[in-house]
Amino acid sequence: MDLSNLKPAEGSIKKPKRIGRGQGSGRGGTATRGHKGQKSRSGYSKKIGFEGGQMPLQRRVPKYGFTNPTRKEYKGVNLDVIQTLAEKIKTDKIDIETLVKAGLVSGKTLVKILGNGKLTMKLDVKAHAFSKSAQEAIESRKGTVEKITF
Repeated sequence: MDLSNLKPAEGSIKKPKRIGRGQGSGRGGTATRGHKGQKSRSGYSKKIGFEGGQMPLQRRVPKYGFTNPTRKEYKGVNLDVIQTLAEKIKTDKIDIETLVKAGLVSGKTLVKILGNGKLTMKLDVKAHAFSKSAQEAIESRKGTVEKITF
């Protein structure tokens, strides 16, 4: 047995229907489209969402909400995560590059430091934004907070 002898199982492959190839084929004439009407014509395609004249769903359901084009999405990083990272790599300076190397954020994301967790060491932290509690926690340990402008 080798690859050149392989064949599909008996009866698993069927020939496609040849439509519109004359009366002798059994599928000539109307070519399985029925008689007259819009669906029998060439080029027919129904609109996406068309429900036979009934008011379509996308028109029945009201519009609501708003997408703010100037919204800034921040990736939140908690103080306990920064604490464990600083202990792991033995540093007292945390910036975006450090967080990217640790795999916590990607290079293009905006980072916001959040105040969840305890901080036990002095840290110098650079980020795009800080919550009030995170800023107070860092400064209470004699650390510095530096906001990066973007």
